[in-house]
Amino acid sequence: MSAPSLREVTDLLQAWGRGDQEALQKLIPLVYEELHGAARRYMARERHGHTLQTTALIHETYLRLVDIRQVKWQNRAHFLAICARLMRRILIDFARRRGYKKRGSAVFHIDFDEQLVVSSYPDSNLLAVDEALERLARVDARKSRVVELRFFGGLGVKETAEVMKISTDTVMRDWKFAKVWLLRDLRGGARHGA
Repeated sequence: MSAPSLREVTDLLQAWGRGDQEALQKLIPLVYEELHGAARRYMARERHGHTLQTTALIHETYLRLVDIRQVKWQNRAHFLAICARLMRRILIDFARRRGYKKRGSAVFHIDFDEQLVVSSYPDSNLLAVDEALERLARVDARKSRVVELRFFGGLGVKETAEVMKISTDTVMRDWKFAKVWLLRDLRGGARHGA
């Protein structure tokens, strides 16, 4: 199957946003590989032997997408950003259901570099990153959203700028600030005045 045009994906998203459920059925096969790639990136960050598999994460995301009503979809990047947020929530909910404790004084390493390389870390650390991201959102929601789209969603600078309707320079400034803020927070500095 040839790659779908951006216009085709956008048209299906907009039809679905207007309530056309058949458009969603046509859309999913067109974006499945991108969803699979996002799910694979998420699952690569999970601990070895995680009971939730990549395909199950995609299916759970699909089930949550079906329940979304009357979204004014902008384009493919907007759709992938929403899927990234859903996948993040699914994994956080899964970790919480498994009963992992909140992060204590243990220190762990997460590399927020330009290639979005993340060391493998247990669910409790995923919860810690999620909590730190929520704290950042209370300080600066836009910077938190940039991290969510780039780190969790795997979107590039240009796609993130497109979704957020800001410049690529602003994305890069927010990304740099947020990385420093999050690393400091995860090490306890932001809460302890360090």
